[in-house]
Amino acid sequence: MPDYTARYGMEFNPFIKNSKDILLETAESSEVRTRLCYLRDTRGFGVLTGEPGRGKTTAARTWATSLNPSLFKVFYSSLSSLTVMDFYRQIASGLGAEPRFRKNELFDDIQREVKRYALEKRVTPVIVVDEADMLSHKVLSDLQIMFNFEMDSRDLAVVLLVGQPRLNTTLNQSTHESLRQRIVMNYHMGGITKEEGRRYITRKLEGAGSRQTVFDSNAVEAVLNAANGTPRMINKICSRSLMIGASQNQDIIDADTVRKAVEDNQLG
Repeated sequence: MPDYTARYGMEFNPFIKNSKDILLETAESSEVRTRLCYLRDTRGFGVLTGEPGRGKTTAARTWATSLNPSLFKVFYSSLSSLTVMDFYRQIASGLGAEPRFRKNELFDDIQREVKRYALEKRVTPVIVVDEADMLSHKVLSDLQIMFNFEMDSRDLAVVLLVGQPRLNTTLNQSTHESLRQRIVMNYHMGGITKEEGRRYITRKLEGAGSRQTVFDSNAVEAVLNAANGTPRMINKICSRSLMIGASQNQDIIDADTVRKAVEDNQLG
């Protein structure tokens, strides 16, 4: 166990990505869950946006894993490492089809599998596309076509597009009018409040087993001022502060240590 975790009474560092998930209920996370549950019940397209680090992916994954597997077939994809055709093949494979190489064949396969799940198995396919702000105009148009079932009076699947705010900028262009009309849920995550930030830090430390004061009040305030409501930045600054504090034999992190951590993060 790293020395800095022991010094601050922690079983692990709760502020790093690979640590145990410790989630905090906030007004925004509650609102996001309500919106996503509406999308679940209504079906169709949903959009979830926010600046980097605001918790979009965590919110989408938490919601998706909460869905009853006997009622929902969830497929999750991130576009950062996929070509367009690989993306389509991954959707087809995730729905149980043998991926083919021609786009029109893939579209047919995807539509067939969606209908099979929705109409025969009574299971709703849920497709979550992370980093959807990277989607081209062509792929967005393809998705609108791919999940268009005119023969049915209701949507057969849920398609959740998760991305940065520029996703809405793209969707607001006239070429996507048809897709925009099918969006039944659109929510932008604005970040957590300072009070929620204080509870976030406390919850993280307690979840890691710490029962001592780790950050003094001025240090917490310095973290929250620098993070500006972004959980990922709170994590980065707190984690770096812990390492700096331990290296300087501090039993309690102060605001000066936080400022050094912020400067380190700004340098990359």
